[in-house]
Amino acid sequence: MRKDAHPARTAWLVIVGLLAVMLLLAGCGSSDDDTGGGGGEELPKLGKGEGQVNLISWAGYVEDEWSKPFEQKTGCKVNNKEAGTSDEMVELMRTGEYDGVSASGNASARLFEGGDVDPVNVDLVPNYATVFDDLKDQSYNTFEDKPFGIPHGRGANLLMWNEDEVKPGPTSWGVILDPKQAKKYKGKISVYDDPIYIADAAVYLKAHEPDLEIDNPYQLTEEQFNAAVDLLKEQRPMVGEYWSEAAKQIAAFANGDSTVGTTWQYQYFELLGEKEPVASSPASQGFVPDEGATGWSDTWMISSEAKNPNCMYMWMDWIIEPKVNAQVAEYFGEAPAQSLACKETAEADFCSKYHAEDPKFWDRVYYWETPLADCGEETESEDCVGYPDWVQAWTSIKG
Repeated sequence: MRKDAHPARTAWLVIVGLLAVMLLLAGCGSSDDDTGGGGGEELPKLGKGEGQVNLISWAGYVEDEWSKPFEQKTGCKVNNKEAGTSDEMVELMRTGEYDGVSASGNASARLFEGGDVDPVNVDLVPNYATVFDDLKDQSYNTFEDKPFGIPHGRGANLLMWNEDEVKPGPTSWGVILDPKQAKKYKGKISVYDDPIYIADAAVYLKAHEPDLEIDNPYQLTEEQFNAAVDLLKEQRPMVGEYWSEAAKQIAAFANGDSTVGTTWQYQYFELLGEKEPVASSPASQGFVPDEGATGWSDTWMISSEAKNPNCMYMWMDWIIEPKVNAQVAEYFGEAPAQSLACKETAEADFCSKYHAEDPKFWDRVYYWETPLADCGEETESEDCVGYPDWVQAWTSIKG
């Protein structure tokens, strides 16, 4: 994949993003088709394509290389709107102008709760049968025991450092989250710029402060949440860069502005290819630190107001066709969702590098979820801290 073509997920501008998020979340559940969860019924059978499909996606998920062949095969013209954040995706979906979206886990529950998406009839998506089993029936893509989307791909948020500057190689997030350790790299720490990063602190605290009794890093009681926020406020003076674009983080590590921080596998392999002295460890645990890591698993969801549902179903099946899913994964820099895609990658060891077929690797990854005020049945707690409070806290953390 070309470095200049990498689809970086840009984090929101703080002021604009905060206002937008607060407004859209305040209106959660007020869509025209509001049922308090899920938009309606699944499509009973596949009909003739409507001639077009209107998508919202992360940059790099809908490219001519695979969208043009789709148009030729189905007669469905692809109209795509790239979004920079999950919050933008939610806002766009609520306009009713789009047929589907490539939602990350920190958006999918909001779309379900707002009645903005419909359940998916997986029988109409033949390629779904060979999607990796551990991507099916997950809390971020399945609601009320129904699948609300088709898995697209996944990745992990990992720890990376400059081997010349960080010795010995760390095996824990403590190198950037333990205030005593982080002081050594003051001004050189690189951190992902998004409120969901609060969950990374929760993952660390889950391992190091068991008295907090953190289970799910996205379902935090007020005490647990405050502990995570306080930890990140302690980290703040040590952070040199809150990154939102992969290319900028690559440049920062290459020129020495950053020496250690959170990253995606894409940046690591790009820097490694440029002969930069970077490492991501511990290798024995597949690049996931001792405490585990957060990550993403993206899902194609169909709008409850889709005007082109047949074309949308055709797209969902197409994007997880083995060769197509391999193309997308290599272009974007993530593990494919389709188990048969690994036989189609241009790079022979791509799936090995991205742990696509390694369930033990993914067992240690906490996929993004939407933090909801209702803790759900998985916890014994009364209430959890909802997403608007995560947004507000992130603003206070960064100052």
